[in-house]
Amino acid sequence: MYYFALLQVPERDLTAEEAGREMQAYAEFHAREQAAIREGDALGPAAEAVRITGGPDAPVITDGPYAEGAEVAGGYYVFEADNLDDALQLARQIPAAQYGAIEVWPVVHWNAVGRPTTDSDWLALLLEPADAVNVPGTPEWDQGLAEHAEFGAAAGSHILGGAPLHPPATATTVRVRDGGVVLTDGPYAEGAEVANGFYVLSAADRDEATKVASMIPASVVELRRLAGVSGL
Repeated sequence: MYYFALLQVPERDLTAEEAGREMQAYAEFHAREQAAIREGDALGPAAEAVRITGGPDAPVITDGPYAEGAEVAGGYYVFEADNLDDALQLARQIPAAQYGAIEVWPVVHWNAVGRPTTDSDWLALLLEPADAVNVPGTPEWDQGLAEHAEFGAAAGSHILGGAPLHPPATATTVRVRDGGVVLTDGPYAEGAEVANGFYVLSAADRDEATKVASMIPASVVELRRLAGVSGL
C-alpha cells in the first residue's frame, strides 16, 4: 500500500550549521528507509505559494499562503508500507516530526513521478470542504475521475505524478515530543478544508505552474514549488 505524508512545520531561521545538521538527518533517514521511500521533497518558501479557488471555470488566484499560522506545509513523501502501522513507524522517523507534525494519508492509487524532483517542479495540494469529500466507489467519485481525466488530457506532460487520497477519517497525525510518539486521528488541523489529493507538476516558472494548476478540478488548490534537494 502507498501512503502520503505531508510535513507541517514552523518556518524557522536556521544557521548554516543548523541547516547542515538538518540536511544530514534527512540524508540518514533516506538511507535508512530507502526501501520504503518512493518519492518526496522539501517545499520552497511559503511566501512563494499560490492559492487557487473557484474551480477551473472561474479560478481566483491569491498569492502567498492561505492562512497565517505557526506551521505550514514543509515537504512531502510517498511511502510504500504493508499497513498503516508500518507507515506511521516511517513517519515518526522524519526529522520534522520532532518539532512539527506529519499527516499520514492512505492513497487510493499512485502515479509515480519516475525521476528525482527538481526546483522546476511544483506540488499542487487539492483541498475540499470536509463534508464534501467523495468516497471511492461512489458515483460522485467516478464523476471526479472523469473530470481529472479531462484535466490530464489538457495538461499533458506538465503532470509528472500524483494521487487521490482516502477521506480524512483515515488520516493520522504523528508528532514526536521528548522521545515519545503522539498519534492523533485525522489531519493536523481541523478546518473547513481537508486534503483530497495531490499532483506533482512541471512548469517553466511560477506563472506557468499557476496556469496549469488552475485547470485542476478541485475546490481549492494550494501550489508550492519543490526545493529539489532530496534526490528522491
